[in-house]
Formats: sequence, C-alpha cells, structure tokens
Amino acid sequence: MHPLLQWQLAAQRQGDLRAQAQHRSLVNSIADPESHLTQREREVLLQLATGASDAEIADRLLLRKAAVRADVGRVLGKMGLRDRVQAVVFAYEAGLVRPQRLPGRLRPPQ
Repeated sequence: MHPLLQWQLAAQRQGDLRAQAQHRSLVNSIADPESHLTQREREVLLQLATGASDAEIADRLLLRKAAVRADVGRVLGKMGLRDRVQAVVFAYEAGLVRPQRLPGRLRPPQ
C-alpha cells in the first residue's frame, strides 16, 4: 500500500476514534443524573429532539420564549454542540428519544 494512502487511512481512523470518544463522553454526561445539565436543560434538550421551536417549547414547559432561548444556548454550549440539528442527532444517537412513525407520512411511493 502506498505510504500516503496509509497515512490518510491512519488519520481518518484517528479522527473516527476521537469522534467516538467525544460521543461516548456526551452520552455519559447526559445519562448521568449528576451531569452538568440542569433538569430544565434536560427537558429543553428532549423538546429540541422533537424538532420543537422555541415558542412550542415555551408552551409545553410553561416558560417564556426568552428563557427557552437562553436554555437552548446553555444546552448547546455545555454539550459542545454547534446547533439545534446536532442536538437532535445527539439525542437520537444517545437513545434519549426514539423515532416516531407518522401516519400517512414518509411512506415510499407505490
């Protein structure tokens, strides 16, 4: 095997291992009841995972939209996530939420 190809494969594998370690760390931190997320931040994360908007989260948790925006920002910062999409992906990968089948939607064409 060409040395450059070996180097690229090794670098890719190292990056994969780093990503897996970071993911495990995030999963462990959210699963731990003594984690750095407050109870309300955990609730906000679960609501984020459903794709809820700030207004919807505020209605569901009986909070003001400004408080929800602040909580979302703290969750993303504490978890080291870039945006809401990463929060959703993390919640699904961590098993915090499960996919729901929507009736009449996302069916393959016949």
